[in-house]
Amino acid sequence: MPPNSVPPLTPVVLEGRWVRLEPLTLAHVPKLTHVAFDEDLWKWTVEQVRTEADLVAYVQRALDQQGMGTAQPFATVERSTGRAIGSTRFAQFEREHSRVEIGWTWIGREWQRTATNTEAKLLMLTHAFDTLGMRRVELKTDVLNERSRRAIARLGAVEEGIFRQHVMTNSGRVRDTVYYSILSREWPAVRAGLESKLASGASQ
Repeated sequence: MPPNSVPPLTPVVLEGRWVRLEPLTLAHVPKLTHVAFDEDLWKWTVEQVRTEADLVAYVQRALDQQGMGTAQPFATVERSTGRAIGSTRFAQFEREHSRVEIGWTWIGREWQRTATNTEAKLLMLTHAFDTLGMRRVELKTDVLNERSRRAIARLGAVEEGIFRQHVMTNSGRVRDTVYYSILSREWPAVRAGLESKLASGASQ
């Protein structure tokens, strides 16, 4: 898709069998407090969320990026119960270069490594490639976060390299960041793999 035909990011609901991704708002904050304060969720992240005030600030920063047209944050909602169980987003949107990042993903411990998380990635990748017409989707994580690295690799993303001393975390540690990508030409095989995992009941 030519760059000038790539649409801007706009709020959208992405819904599957197990999960619904709905545009994140400050109204989700009270619903997310039930899962957001697990310290393990923030072990490898640059931002830290420990209190409701932290969560409000976290959501507001995401909404500020949305207002600038560079991000679209979602609340991750379990369809069967309607519970908000985490958050994720499109970010670093580069319309002229047809690329976007999927990240800032966290989900309650109970739903980790389940079909819920796998389906959320499938929904986002489908929207990125099939609706927005992205040429490239990026993912990244702390080089020390082995669990996240394995999860991204299971998606079918290609590891590209490490940005050394990339960012400073809130704890003061200087983080090396490992980057991955999925290209549009790789998307059919990645989609087939994710659909197969969901059909077999396998988790991400």
